[in-house]
Amino acid sequence: MTHILAQSLHIPWEGGSATVQGPLSNGTFGGTITLGSIISAAFIKYVFLFAGLGLLLMLFGSGFTFMTSGGDPKKLEKAKGQLTNAIVGFLIIFVAFWLVQAAGYIFGIQAIKNIFSVQ
Repeated sequence: MTHILAQSLHIPWEGGSATVQGPLSNGTFGGTITLGSIISAAFIKYVFLFAGLGLLLMLFGSGFTFMTSGGDPKKLEKAKGQLTNAIVGFLIIFVAFWLVQAAGYIFGIQAIKNIFSVQ
């Protein structure tokens, strides 16, 4: 998939012609639009933000459940399970990010290097 939208429009008329450039042809995505450039521009920047916010909310939720358990063993187990799930979920996202990035550099996959490049 090279182009998603037409980014150059050639308009002919009697006295000549004109070319109108689209909004994405200014180099925002490096000239050509690929799935990797869209993912890196729109998604990767916010993965850790949402993962961190999710972790924070899950930590607050498990802490609230723990504090309001009143010594009830079932509620204590629920709070421990929530805490474990929150930390494991965040670690899965974090480790997956670094494994893909490391594989890209080890095997020299340029597309992965481009997606995870710091801009």
